[in-house]
Amino acid sequence: FCVMAVPGKVAAFRLPPLPTIGEIIRLFRLKAQKQLSQNFLLDLRLTDKIVRHAGELKNAHVCEVGPGPGGITRSILSAGVEQLLLIEKDARFIPGLQMLSEAAPGKVCIVRGDILTYKMDKAFPKHLKKNWEDEPPDIHIIGNLPFSVSTPLIIKWLENVSRRDGPFIYGRTQMTLTFQKEVAERLTAKPGGKQRSRLSIMSQHLCTVENCFTIPGQAFVPKPEVDVAVVHFTPLVQPKIEQPFELVEKVVQSAFQFRRKYCFRGIETLFPESGRLKRTEQLMMTADVDPTLRPFQLSMSQFRNLCNTYRKMCDEDPSLFAYNYREELRQKKKRNLLKSTSQPEQTEEKTQL
Repeated sequence: FCVMAVPGKVAAFRLPPLPTIGEIIRLFRLKAQKQLSQNFLLDLRLTDKIVRHAGELKNAHVCEVGPGPGGITRSILSAGVEQLLLIEKDARFIPGLQMLSEAAPGKVCIVRGDILTYKMDKAFPKHLKKNWEDEPPDIHIIGNLPFSVSTPLIIKWLENVSRRDGPFIYGRTQMTLTFQKEVAERLTAKPGGKQRSRLSIMSQHLCTVENCFTIPGQAFVPKPEVDVAVVHFTPLVQPKIEQPFELVEKVVQSAFQFRRKYCFRGIETLFPESGRLKRTEQLMMTADVDPTLRPFQLSMSQFRNLCNTYRKMCDEDPSLFAYNYREELRQKKKRNLLKSTSQPEQTEEKTQL
């Protein structure tokens, strides 16, 4: 459902005096739930800083993910946005957010729902749409994400960027999101870096990714065991690897399967056991990639060559893309298990005979 305050406009918007975030938490007896990895950010100087890193928000349309008690929400409203869409899964936070909605007449729409399933392709007015080649639209996504949601959500949104659907149906919508510091380092890691991973390639081949600043854990309530980083994403006009998202993800995931071993060990898992070695050699040679490099040492252009060559091989043999290394392993283990359980029975039969 969507709760919206009575329409009304103010020339220079300013929030009226409101209870502090701490008072809101006490008033509505809000408690961060550990199983949902919730952490509240109470310092409005930090929430203002997050919003500043999102860019120019005056008269913009903003979607805030998981506003919780509404700390970042206040900073977004104070930036003079045109409309603010709040998507909150936890019903306990709705009354506090309604208070903010009433303090900003006509500006706030509250949706109780799960961001992982919420359809964002109709979240904003159609007139805001821009061509992909144009400057980003006047639309921003901002969120202090629970740790349990952050990685699956950014992968989902990167897939949306690749397909230009979901929140990116409006153009190159910008995102400013929080992650565990370690995840943020993976998102922005350069070739050869310790944190270089699947996440680095998947995000950087589709977006400009900037690690804005780090928030110490003690700034949150309750204090998480790790520090938190704010990351800003702007989708690229031209992806660095021009292949379908699923294909890039499969190649990158395979390469990083054995992170500390030579990259050919992971690339091998793209191919069925029969003819694996020959096909791996063919892929590495055609892509001009040194098989003795570690996955984290590979550059974006090397991953592009691997994806382009693998695509050609899949076009020649359509069954190749459907091949699943883990599934083959499972079937192998199953056969070996059946073999080992049937062995003692045969021995017993022979003994009786």
